[in-house]
Amino acid sequence: MTTALPWIALLAPLIPGGMALWPAAHLRARQHAEIAIGAATGAFVVSLLVASAIAWVGPVRTPLLGAAGIGFSLSVDALAAIMLVLVSFVGLVVVRYSRNYLDGDPGHVRFTRHLLMTLASVLLLIISGNVALLIVAWVGTSLGLNALLLFYGERPAAQRAARKKFLASRVGDACLLIAAVLLYARFGTLEIADIAAAARSGLVPGSAALTCAALLIVITAMLKSAQLPLHGWLIEVMETPTPVSALLHAGIINAGGFLVLRLSDVLVLATPALDILAIVGGLTALFGSLVMLTQTSVKVQLAYSTIAQMGFMLLQCGLGAFSSALLHIVAHSLYKAHAFLSSGSVMDLARASWTPSPGGQPHPARLIIALGAVVAVTVGIGALFGVTPVTDPARLALGCILLMGLVHLLANAIDERPDAFLLARAGVTAAGVAALYFALQAAMHFAVASSMPGGRVHGGFMEIGVAALAVASFAGVTVFQNELMRHAGRPFFAAAYTHLRNGLYLNTLANRLVLAYWPGTTRPTTSATS
Repeated sequence: MTTALPWIALLAPLIPGGMALWPAAHLRARQHAEIAIGAATGAFVVSLLVASAIAWVGPVRTPLLGAAGIGFSLSVDALAAIMLVLVSFVGLVVVRYSRNYLDGDPGHVRFTRHLLMTLASVLLLIISGNVALLIVAWVGTSLGLNALLLFYGERPAAQRAARKKFLASRVGDACLLIAAVLLYARFGTLEIADIAAAARSGLVPGSAALTCAALLIVITAMLKSAQLPLHGWLIEVMETPTPVSALLHAGIINAGGFLVLRLSDVLVLATPALDILAIVGGLTALFGSLVMLTQTSVKVQLAYSTIAQMGFMLLQCGLGAFSSALLHIVAHSLYKAHAFLSSGSVMDLARASWTPSPGGQPHPARLIIALGAVVAVTVGIGALFGVTPVTDPARLALGCILLMGLVHLLANAIDERPDAFLLARAGVTAAGVAALYFALQAAMHFAVASSMPGGRVHGGFMEIGVAALAVASFAGVTVFQNELMRHAGRPFFAAAYTHLRNGLYLNTLANRLVLAYWPGTTRPTTSATS
């Protein structure tokens, strides 16, 4: 059973991939959609069985079908098992949703084929045991997504988004290919498990070539996960059907994070690569969280939310909190799939505006007090779980940033200072969220301890300083967000709102570059093909 397990896992991508290639000219679109749901269900069931077996027997891999360390091999460990279940579940939900969403559309069959092929590529990416196979699946995922982005290819906005994504993806592909060459030169193999073992053994010291490979891997991940400054394509994919947005934001966009986690043993040997990942991820998270508040379109708001969340996830990777990043991927994927598929029913929530508390003028130091309380609660609860600024500054800092989402709850409770019950309830809520956060972190760290390194190789004062800077930056953004809502009529905040509403014009510059190097438009057909 153990030796057959990776081959059983291969059924997860083969079932939807085979359905995508199966001739269906004799089937109606609705019938084809029903069979596609069956294929997605089969992939999910296989993923559940494989994950259950991995929890029992541990990581497994197949022999290499190739030569000189290059070829086809499969590897399934805790990281792959978790991602396999997550992606197959999201894929099943999206395929089911698209059955009714595209019912009657002349391109329904074509859409379903591309959707299944993209899902199969992502699943193959997850269980790839060799960097060569990973690159093939990586490119397949990109090409499948590009076909989905051009489902309504006659729309100029869809063409522009697809072109930007295509160019960014090709740059990322080139970076990953060069990184593979450097890794092979350093380790003598492209077997991911062998590379990880050699990196963990300490027998492979850092070098310029290894650092260069790590930097190229980081660039590839940032391009895939829509990080600054090439993030604009993600907010322009709204010309595609909603199921594409759900699969993209809940599944494919996480491929960058998965790449970092899968090759994290290499990255921890190259501190500059992790530093760049933390800086760019942190800046992207701050940027996305600010711009998100100024958007009037629910889907565009969700897109900027994804940009921010991916930035935060890569910040976690850069700080060395790899298991935390995986937990973030799981939580964000489930939330974002639901958010996009139910976006039509959340208009009232999206239009909700800030209103002053009924207690009159707010306390002048309400936000500062609330921020201090959040940090104090997080540090206190973290200490109970053995997480301190010295032992694990990354996870403690990330906990503080997460709990800043409760700052406004605490601030409103402070405004109601005569009511001790509200203050107590807000404090208990913050403590409960912190306890749940650290408990989930501990559980995820235990689950994937054999799949990823526990943190950065070099810690000390520098790591503490980076973590503190991250907390201070997000605290500043929290205060600015509040002031932006309260004083929107003032000249400074009105100008800031306008600039943020336009994404600081970064996407406009990207559009000009794309039009300069890829002018003209095409009008591909949208007729149904099988």
